[in-house]
Amino acid sequence: MIQGEGEFQQIVEAIAQAVYVLSPGGKVLYANRLALDFVGLGLKDVQADDIEKRVWHPGDFELVRAEHDRGFAAGVPFELELRARGKDGQYRWFLARFNPTRDERGQVFRWYATATDIDDRKKAEERLRDDKEKLRRENIALREEVDKASMFEEIVGASAPLKAVLARVAKVAPTDSTVLITGETGTGKELIARAIHRHSERSSHPFVSVNCAAISQSLIASELFGHEKGAFTGALQRRLGRFELAEGGTIFLDEVGEIPLETQVALLRVLQEREFERVGGDRLIKTNVRVIAATNRDLQSAIVTNAFRSDLYYRFNVFPIEVPPLRERKDDIRLLTEYFIDRFARKTAKTIKRIDKKTLELLLEYSWPGNIRELQNVIERSVILCDTENFSVDENWLSRAPQQELAASPVTLSKISAAREKEMIEAALAASKGRVSGPSGAATELGLSPSTLESKIRALKIDKYRFKSN
Repeated sequence: MIQGEGEFQQIVEAIAQAVYVLSPGGKVLYANRLALDFVGLGLKDVQADDIEKRVWHPGDFELVRAEHDRGFAAGVPFELELRARGKDGQYRWFLARFNPTRDERGQVFRWYATATDIDDRKKAEERLRDDKEKLRRENIALREEVDKASMFEEIVGASAPLKAVLARVAKVAPTDSTVLITGETGTGKELIARAIHRHSERSSHPFVSVNCAAISQSLIASELFGHEKGAFTGALQRRLGRFELAEGGTIFLDEVGEIPLETQVALLRVLQEREFERVGGDRLIKTNVRVIAATNRDLQSAIVTNAFRSDLYYRFNVFPIEVPPLRERKDDIRLLTEYFIDRFARKTAKTIKRIDKKTLELLLEYSWPGNIRELQNVIERSVILCDTENFSVDENWLSRAPQQELAASPVTLSKISAAREKEMIEAALAASKGRVSGPSGAATELGLSPSTLESKIRALKIDKYRFKSN
């Protein structure tokens, strides 16, 4: 039997845990020395009405408050996990167990709460979750690479412009320098990035590719840097970003000209300080990743219009590589054609022995505004339709108006004025009745990927829906 309040306090002080005694409504009446020492406060301080807001982690407060109130309302033992701030300003995880004591009428007149430090356990669980998430993302990335119908399996060609590019790749690959790859859409910028990675000291580590134009601008920071649970609506659990997935290896940021300005600031920090924070987080994460960026846009023009940060441009542009368009690599067209014919013939179990002479002349004369991606698509379509051992291409596939206009001049969508670019995109949308993707879509007409064209439509404030009724 406990004889009095003094004896009770002696017992509570002897318990090797933080102990709180609370009123039926949850107000702190007493806390033992272990509890007070952790928070660095006196008894009167922890008895204050705002003690939970002062001690509980802001990210946990609403959820913990709701669970706390439900437990008190039910009047039965319950437990919850929460983070509490110590006197050193650092938060630690605790398992809090609440037990009610009732009077002779069955009414709760006291609650006793014990807090057990579980910080080591929670951090171990967190590391395990991170490892599992990283493995999951690596598996996804691997499946994407295996399943992806890449425009190349290897670099094909022997022209002087291509040899000049490969010579630059050989120079920069062994270094750890940031590389900016420029060139029209469909020229194989990702292939060049992979070649740099493959010939670097990071080749045994991940190569992670991110198409910045294919990600919603509101989610791109989360995709690159990850996010914490509750960082935004739908963030139900912590997620690792692509930079963490690429740790020790290379990250390839394609279409960097489409990155919003607020994310450009975070990228600049990564390049300068080699550190970042997850969205919704406050912990600095160090990173050891080589960055290779690519764009088909004129970033210097984007700087003039305040669409791209000049300091980020100079951080990217340490070692520039410009990939030539296919019209400047005429000597490679026959090699590429033979390569793609062989690849798709094997895929479709067909035997093709010859290339029609007129077809070869047509392929050599055409300007290829969509570059190698367009050539690949034309060859694949032709192989599918080919019923003989003689390969040929329907010349109507190569004579569409937007392509002819591009063929007549070396300017492309990445280098012409914004007004002319808008005019050409609207013309293509009008011809496709507002359709962006698909064989008859505007993206095909312009030799762009649908995601890139969608990004340009947004940037130029084009209403694609007004063409649907035409």
